[in-house]
Amino acid sequence: MFKVIDTHTHLDAEEFDEDRAEAFARAQEAGVGKVFLPAIDVKTTHAVLALSREYPGYAYPMIGLHPEEVKADWKDQLAELRKMQISDFIAIGEIGLDYYWSREFEQEQLEAFEEQVKWSVETRLPLMIHCRKAQNEMVHLLRQYQKDLPGGVFHCFTGNQKEAEELLSFDNFVLGIGGVSTFKSSHLREDLPAAVPMNRIILETDSPYMAPVPYRGKRNESAFVIEVLKTLAKAYGVSEEEFAEQTNKNVESVFQLN
Repeated sequence: MFKVIDTHTHLDAEEFDEDRAEAFARAQEAGVGKVFLPAIDVKTTHAVLALSREYPGYAYPMIGLHPEEVKADWKDQLAELRKMQISDFIAIGEIGLDYYWSREFEQEQLEAFEEQVKWSVETRLPLMIHCRKAQNEMVHLLRQYQKDLPGGVFHCFTGNQKEAEELLSFDNFVLGIGGVSTFKSSHLREDLPAAVPMNRIILETDSPYMAPVPYRGKRNESAFVIEVLKTLAKAYGVSEEEFAEQTNKNVESVFQLN
């Protein structure tokens, strides 16, 4: 049986407090060979590190401050994160810019993002980037570090062909594709094969959010990444096994898993 990797799942979230062990078991049973756990602040960075120790060789942690968590205390949070052993993590993330709800902390988000991009340059850990309603600002900032960046993921990509092409101009970056690709209204099934080669895609759930069809509206979990695999393999006209193999290779090219 071939294995897939869920490169973005918040299994530390309180939504899994009742059945976390079962969610891990269901993922393994469904054919998920590894799960990557992004952090969103100091507390969750400690939580994903603890989970990765509970599931060694299966769950892999990230370290970072999510843009929606950038509040008045953002400098303290970053200082706290910086004290941790960064080599314990596989990526800096989930970080980025999010102007969807508000631009109240627009400047602070930019500064926090830039600071963490510098960590990536310095530590050679890839980036896991969250971006909503801010692609121009994000690209402008990343261009300044483009030649020094080790690579990373533009997580939860739902944009069009032109936006995909702009992001793929960054070497060793891939697009993280999740449940939205299965939605009836989504244009990703046409746009991705038209603009994105198979070697620039990785699979993700972003669980507990954004569950794919046929689970839409329910709590998402890592086992459901199989639905994303099926949808994309069909869109690219290849077997599920071939798509799984290619996306796993793509993961290996971005993340140095030791």
